[in-house]
Amino acid sequence: MAWETSGWQTDERGSVDSVLVRESQRAFMSRVHGWMFGGLLVTGTMMMVTLANESLLRLVASWPLAFILVQLGAVFALSFLAPRLSGPAAGALFIGYSALTGMTFSILALVYTFASMGQAFFLTAGVYGAMALYGTFTKKDLSGWATFLFMGLFGIVIAGIVNLFVQSDALSFVKSCAAVLVFAGLTAYDTQKLREMHAGTGYSSAATVSIVGALTLYLDFINLFLALLRLFGRRR
Repeated sequence: MAWETSGWQTDERGSVDSVLVRESQRAFMSRVHGWMFGGLLVTGTMMMVTLANESLLRLVASWPLAFILVQLGAVFALSFLAPRLSGPAAGALFIGYSALTGMTFSILALVYTFASMGQAFFLTAGVYGAMALYGTFTKKDLSGWATFLFMGLFGIVIAGIVNLFVQSDALSFVKSCAAVLVFAGLTAYDTQKLREMHAGTGYSSAATVSIVGALTLYLDFINLFLALLRLFGRRR
C-alpha cells in the first residue's frame, strides 16, 4: 500500500508539473505572437505613412539599399546581442526593424495593386496560421526538416543573386514557389523549436526571449508574404 501511495503521489506531481509546463509554453507563445503581430501592425502602419508622405517616399525610393542594410543590421544585432540586451532595448530594436520594413514595403505598393497585396496578406495569414498550428500540436519531431529547409533557403538566396544578372521570369517563378514551400515549412519548424527553446531556458519569462522568438516568426511571415505576392500579385 505504501508503494502504491508513493506511486500515486509521484504520478500526481508529474501531472501537475506537466500542466504547469503546458501553461508556461502557452503563455510564452502568446507573448511571442503578441510581439510578432505588433511588429506586423507597425510595418503596415509605416507603409501607409510613407505612402502618404511624398518626401519620405522619395527618400526610401532613392536609397532602398541603405534601408535594407540598416534592416539587416537590426536583425543581426537583435539575433546575436539578445543575451546582452534588456527587454526594452530588444523591444525598441524589434519595433524599429518593423518600422523600417514598412517603409521599404511602400515601394511594393508602387509596383503591385493594393487589392492584390491584401489578397497576398490574407493568403499568407492562412498558410502561416495552419503551419503554426501544425508546429504546435504535432507529435512528430520536425528537426528532421532542418537540412531540407536550410538547403532550400540557401538555394533561394543563390537563385536570387543569379537572377539579379540574368533577369529570368522562369527562374523568378521557380524561386518564389520554392520560397513558399521553405517558409511555410520554417513556420512549423520554428514554432516547434521556439517551444523547445523556452524549455531549454528553464521556462524563462524574460521579454528578450519572447522578442527574439517574435523576430523569427515575423521573418517567416514576411518572406512567405513576399513569395506569394510575387506569384499572385497584380502589377500596376
